[in-house]
Amino acid sequence: MIRRVRNLDFDLKETDSPPMATLSWNEIKNRALKFSNDWKDETREHAEAKTFWDEFFHVFGISRRRVASFEEPVKKLNTQTGFIDLFWKGTLLVEHKSKGKDLDKAYSQALDYFGGLKEHELPKYVLVSDFERFRLYNLETGTQEEFHIKELCQKVKLFGFIAGYQEHVIRAEDPVNVKAAALMGKLHDALKDSGYEGHVLEVYLVRLLFAFFSDDTGIFEKSTFRQYLEERTHADGSNLGSVMAELFQILDTPPGKRQANTEELLSQFPYVNGRLFEEPLRIAAFNSRMRDILMECCALDWGRISPAIFGSMFQAVMSPDERRNLGAHYTSEKNILKLIQPLFLDDLREEFRKCKGSRKKLVEFHKKLSALKFLDPACGCGNFLIITYRELRLLELELLRELHKGGQAVLDVSDILWIAVDQFYGIECEEWPARIAEVAMWLMDHQMNMLISEEFGQYFVRLPLKKSAHISHGNALRINWDHLIAGSYIDLSTDTLNVMKVEEPVAHYHSINVAAKNVNILGEEEIQNLQNRQREKFDFILGNPPFVGSKYQSKTQRDELAELFAGVKGAGVLDYVTAWYIKAARYMQGTQTKTAFVSTNSITQGEQVGILWSELSKYGIKIHFAHRTFRWSNEASGKAAVHCVIVGFAPSDTDNKRLFDYEDISGEAHEKPAENISPYLVEGASLVVINRTRPLCDAPIMSFGNQPIDGGHLLLDADEKQKLLDVCPQAKEYLRPFLGSQEFINGIERWCLWLSDAKPQDLRGLKPLQERIEAVRDFRLNSDRPVTRELASIPYCFAFISHKETSYLLVPSVSSERRNYIPIGFMSADTIASNLCLIIPDAQIYHFGVLTSVMHMAWLHQVCGRLKSDYRYSAKLVYNNFPWPKNLTAKQQGEVEKKAQAVLNIRQKHSDGGATLADLYDPLYTPADLLKAHQELDRAVDLCYRPQPFVTETSRVEFLFGLYAQYAESLLNPGKKKKARSRA
Repeated sequence: MIRRVRNLDFDLKETDSPPMATLSWNEIKNRALKFSNDWKDETREHAEAKTFWDEFFHVFGISRRRVASFEEPVKKLNTQTGFIDLFWKGTLLVEHKSKGKDLDKAYSQALDYFGGLKEHELPKYVLVSDFERFRLYNLETGTQEEFHIKELCQKVKLFGFIAGYQEHVIRAEDPVNVKAAALMGKLHDALKDSGYEGHVLEVYLVRLLFAFFSDDTGIFEKSTFRQYLEERTHADGSNLGSVMAELFQILDTPPGKRQANTEELLSQFPYVNGRLFEEPLRIAAFNSRMRDILMECCALDWGRISPAIFGSMFQAVMSPDERRNLGAHYTSEKNILKLIQPLFLDDLREEFRKCKGSRKKLVEFHKKLSALKFLDPACGCGNFLIITYRELRLLELELLRELHKGGQAVLDVSDILWIAVDQFYGIECEEWPARIAEVAMWLMDHQMNMLISEEFGQYFVRLPLKKSAHISHGNALRINWDHLIAGSYIDLSTDTLNVMKVEEPVAHYHSINVAAKNVNILGEEEIQNLQNRQREKFDFILGNPPFVGSKYQSKTQRDELAELFAGVKGAGVLDYVTAWYIKAARYMQGTQTKTAFVSTNSITQGEQVGILWSELSKYGIKIHFAHRTFRWSNEASGKAAVHCVIVGFAPSDTDNKRLFDYEDISGEAHEKPAENISPYLVEGASLVVINRTRPLCDAPIMSFGNQPIDGGHLLLDADEKQKLLDVCPQAKEYLRPFLGSQEFINGIERWCLWLSDAKPQDLRGLKPLQERIEAVRDFRLNSDRPVTRELASIPYCFAFISHKETSYLLVPSVSSERRNYIPIGFMSADTIASNLCLIIPDAQIYHFGVLTSVMHMAWLHQVCGRLKSDYRYSAKLVYNNFPWPKNLTAKQQGEVEKKAQAVLNIRQKHSDGGATLADLYDPLYTPADLLKAHQELDRAVDLCYRPQPFVTETSRVEFLFGLYAQYAESLLNPGKKKKARSRA
């Protein structure tokens, strides 16, 4: 039983309502008006001050006696004991004076008490008053507001923190998120060190998170949880565990089922339900330090917590290594919006705009919103679901404003709220983040309910928690997504396994990582209902699946990919994220579902494109929108950043294709409409570039350099070369300069023994060479590869020889992504290129000019693979598919050759001065004359393609892909006459 104020005369009436009695703003304003009239003429500081403040708190439906005390003793800085007029620990300090006294002096006096307060006791607000005037200081924002008592009615919202209405601006970078997670980390470690660990610890912490949040946001009456801990637990923490266990039990018990003699303080807590408190946990043992941490947590303002941000930080609490950089453990809201806005939010807002003015259309639109279903099949702590839910609720709020803008009264706000958390589904392979995601959705739901309460003047809290987000703890690549909405074999929010028929093997269901405690055998009617629900589909699938490149995947991950891409040639090179693409493509068949994923940009570059998108095309997948490469990062210090793309796709086409490009990958996107978006995320045909054995155009053949497979015995550095010549001068004629990518770019001197043409009789007399040749033979004989063991018969030769006794153009196979141009160059016939280089023996200076131009670099950026983030040049993929300019005039080719020679001449000048190619092509230090020469060469090459300039790299890539499509089509249909394309 609680007492609730029912009228302006402050009469109290017993009620059987559950223990939540937050007043509406209209009621509070009426009470404030009466309070002002009753006290407008009071002047004495002591005679009526206590009654004044008791009735002030009653304005907001709060018993002062429950939250604050009068004349609280505290030691001042001068060691004297002072007495705070009214003190609500951690929230409000009041200094009261008689009418006309100096409020500045009163504020100064209030601050004097701070030195004697504990950290968790420090107030967030200071209020000074002389009956006639109020001055409220918000210590968190540094603001203050003063007003006359007759204005209280207009100023009551300043005191929303008393009533449970306090409005907070939730900021992702708010330090309270990090501070709260750090404190939870301390509590986690203390409990774990005491032997309380594993599943029970995870559940315990999630419950505490809910309690802290509830205490500051009106789910519980203000500070009820904090007061409960202060009054019922001992300072040494000895009884804290049992007190908490009793509270958890109360939160899981409806008011009507609680014992009649339940103490009053416990009775004030609401019934929460929602399975959050139903699992019995063993009692945790606390000590004084652990209790102090708990009280510190209570002192934080959890109303400022961002559920989307804090969830990821909270997850990091479980790992001390991750906890070192808590601020880096969340995805920025800005990046999440990049995905959800073009996927569905922009369209919904446009539809809402068109519905305005028609009540019927607005109601139908509201029904549509309430029926939408969302899935994040790699949800982690639920960031994407949380932000999506928030945006949907904000749209609902705008819709409700439109429906009720005529001033129609809303009798019960719960009747007009149709969007709920149970429209959202997630799959997460780890239990801890899955639990956090479910709770974080409840927290976001409450924050949105507070906005509704503010809007319509009715306090609304969704208790008990009857609805929840459906977060499945399992492997998204093993679970059948068709069953998620129906819940046909898994109850995603409980530990129950529902089996349709007795004869179905239960072991099959255990294989999807759901540890079911209960198995239900469903009846025929239940089966029919589930089968009907299985026809329902998700409207939108979204998220940020794990990236994991092919070389870093576990055996389990490789097996999962192999199973999903069974029969697809070359699938072993695919990133792990591609498994979600193919899974979504298959799920969406015959539906209107749309999907968008964040991914590493590697799936839209290099060899992965042909493998992945050729397979997706079998399912009719079309790209509806895309964000080209940008830096995916959060807004915290010490953050990590990855080069990502966002791809929105569906098995249907759309006329509203949108492409977002970034001139600066750390900057803002520029949007443009597109007729079609290719798998390379440029406007153009949906074609893919695959490995080609010969050049697409009339260009000289490129091949690998020479591969020794010698255990290092045929290779020498400068010192080894000199030592060899000191003991065997005759070896000089067999030594050749040897260049790999690193040696070529960084000017590293290296040599090789080139013995393929040496006469056996000459070598037999050179013992140092014999020893090296024998070492090569032994190395090859001991190899696990049969083909290498066969090469032991010719130990004096390189394993693979492509060298011709002629000059050639050398292209390093790996080069830093920082460089604006890949350093390439001509080598003399006596220099041996390693297999880490690509060589073009018949190249002319014209070929050098085109390959070292920005035009070729634009193609390279899009088509080449990556080694980590460096460019990995490929003859079959990059060079052989490159669309060279055709039908050149002698003048155009001559201009390219002239400008290319100028680049070589300037490079040689700087090389003679000691500069390496790494020095010359470092974008920070490229010499001005070399940069200018390259720019002139770029213009000459551009003019070989078309007279109009290319404004951006994207325009170059789109042009090149258009040209590639023409060339490829002409090879497939040599007799077909093609229409000229304006773009090319």
